[in-house]
Amino acid sequence: MKYVSTRGGMQPSPFAEVLVEGLAPDGGLVVPETVPHVSAATLESWRGLDYAGLAIEVIGRYADGVPHADLERLCRAAYDPAVFDDDAIVPVRRLDDELALVGLSEGPTLAFKDMAMQFLGQALEYALAHDGATLNILGATSGDTGSAAEYALRGKRGISVFMLSPQGRMSRFQRAQMYSLTDPNIHNIAVAGDFDDCQHLVKQIAGDADFKRRYRIGAVNSINFARVCAQIVYYFWAWLRATDAVPAAERSGRPIDVTVPSGNFGNIFSGYLARRMGVPIRRLVLATNENNVLDEFFRTGVYRPRAGEEALATSSPSMDISRASNFERFVFEVLDRDPERLRAAWAGLERDGVLDLSAERERFADEFGFASGSSTHADRVAAIRETHERYGVVVDPHTADGLAVARRHLEGGIPMLVLETAKPAKFPEIVEEAIGRAPSVPEHLRELLEAPQFVTEASNDQAEIRAIIERDALA
Repeated sequence: MKYVSTRGGMQPSPFAEVLVEGLAPDGGLVVPETVPHVSAATLESWRGLDYAGLAIEVIGRYADGVPHADLERLCRAAYDPAVFDDDAIVPVRRLDDELALVGLSEGPTLAFKDMAMQFLGQALEYALAHDGATLNILGATSGDTGSAAEYALRGKRGISVFMLSPQGRMSRFQRAQMYSLTDPNIHNIAVAGDFDDCQHLVKQIAGDADFKRRYRIGAVNSINFARVCAQIVYYFWAWLRATDAVPAAERSGRPIDVTVPSGNFGNIFSGYLARRMGVPIRRLVLATNENNVLDEFFRTGVYRPRAGEEALATSSPSMDISRASNFERFVFEVLDRDPERLRAAWAGLERDGVLDLSAERERFADEFGFASGSSTHADRVAAIRETHERYGVVVDPHTADGLAVARRHLEGGIPMLVLETAKPAKFPEIVEEAIGRAPSVPEHLRELLEAPQFVTEASNDQAEIRAIIERDALA
């Protein structure tokens, strides 16, 4: 298995190399040359595996060149039940005959980002130790990626983390999780701007090949393909668990639909790859909040990212994104994996602010299996309240966006699985608005809210961020 760039300017490279580099050297995103296929018989043979065992099988299809014994050790360490609050790692909880929740927030930071980041932390340390190298991680977060990365990489040998976050745009709990860390290899930088500004700074700096090489800059944002392939695992897991009760003779090809709350498009792109690999996913339903650029694209075929000042601050803040960093990977697929067409499309987007693929719109559902919808604050509140009243389950606002959109796409006889994104404790204000009380918070997490916080405030200025990296980067 080799990897290439969506923009065509990278020689086919092995997994270990793209694991460390993140962004392709030509500014594009790394994708596998081919998508591996898993037969129905092989898929069924994986039913009895625990989560780590399944991760070994799925990630192994992409991590060519990593010895099996090493990959097994990495996956066992990443998906150790001692690290997660549920022995299943990813519990699948049925709500009724139509809906189920896929529990992705049992990790140390109570968010789905832990599922990929725990593996990435193990894999990066392994790759760097093998080469005797160091790496300075530069990332941007709207809330959950940052804390998941920092908890996965804190104290890791040979790794330093520089995480940009938008000033005043994360929940109190998210800020406490990140800024209370005291590990010397963790550097939090609060940027005067929104998440898209932070993301743009990361891409600008990572796009400077000389600076990137001199300071060994790497990525853990969802642009890093190792995160994408680690997320594929739970789509396999979800289908296996959703069909456990189906008679064995009827399981093969039994379809499911999956709704994915989406901001940066990485999570749902992992679902697209799982579908390509052979998981019987009939429909991938993308759910957005009021920042509905991706929903508009799937409805019209026109991608019109908003300027930073137009991005709305909502009550599901981790999806307050108007320029999805993984979207280029999907456009590459729509353009039949043609780098020249991709470069032309992206040049037009940068020039005109619009990418028009309306001529391809029918393929989005028919060929790629996508549908979409958006949710408002009122929809979120109603979904949190209804889920609590009907099922006794409290969900966070991003999962509520997923549930609100999922209900519009239910079809009799096809189970709908909604990917849970975070624990409600991270967003107490909207939960209290919906059900009349704040969600309970474990004692060790309550202490975080009162802990001292350590963060460097910076302007939305590339030179200022570079100076911080130059000062504190590992040699």
